[in-house]
Amino acid sequence: MAAKKTVSAGLEELKKIAAESGIDISAELDRIAEKISDNSKEERVWKRVELRPRALDFIERICDDFIELHGDRYYGDDPALVGGIGFIDGLPVTIIANQKGRNLKETMARNGGMANPEGYRKALRLARQAEKFHRPIITLIDTQGAYPGLGAEERGIGEAIAMNLREFSQLKTPIICVIIGEGGSGGALGIGVGDKIYMLENAVYSVISPEGCASILLRDASQAKNAAAMLKITSEDILSMKICNGIVREPEGGAHLDPAAAAKAVKEVILRDLADLMTRTPAALVRYRNQKIRRFGHYTEED
Repeated sequence: MAAKKTVSAGLEELKKIAAESGIDISAELDRIAEKISDNSKEERVWKRVELRPRALDFIERICDDFIELHGDRYYGDDPALVGGIGFIDGLPVTIIANQKGRNLKETMARNGGMANPEGYRKALRLARQAEKFHRPIITLIDTQGAYPGLGAEERGIGEAIAMNLREFSQLKTPIICVIIGEGGSGGALGIGVGDKIYMLENAVYSVISPEGCASILLRDASQAKNAAAMLKITSEDILSMKICNGIVREPEGGAHLDPAAAAKAVKEVILRDLADLMTRTPAALVRYRNQKIRRFGHYTEED
């Protein structure tokens, strides 16, 4: 922001000097100002891509207590996708979340938050357990996508995500999804089917990463910032398309500057919606959830 003000001040100074010297360069300076404005928009969108809180930070601040559960009972445990039982103001809930690392070592251990099939199968196991014991489900989404490795393909990553899409749509318990950082492709959808979907103010939600879009459509990976603006991935864009139910405002400067305040805002939204959703019958939850899903992307041509 300070840099933008400095550039603007510099342009104003140039205009003043030119006017005093009797030189008309206003058209050239206006073109420069317009270009700076366009670039600043791309920078703002790109900053939102980079502002990514971590799930366990939120869980620690939202829950009075949290017991992590491990394993999918088929293959193993996936550290990229954490889950367990938490208590929010004494209310038991099941929490399922993508977890990224804070440094290189943690990022490698968590596979960059990109879950394998066993992660999605663990999520489904915990979701079915929540349904059995009438616990609401909270998902915290922060992934660029499911892991695209050979092992993941061999163990059925596509089938695991497809199974979650079907089963989560039919679970007879309230589900609230919050995109706290990056909601990328099918990896996000694997735990992203719910009664309510919210996004943190600086979160993004997209079918593909800006880098991937730039490589495929723009034929230049260095154009990722332009691709981010083109994709309409910001919380305001997603809300305008009625894909999410609302935006959770962050502290000034971003959630990473005040995680406690950001977590408090998320907690308030969760408790508010659970007070309503828990009064509905299981049949009503499933019915309205499926109606909501079927409205996504619906298009009607006017006469």
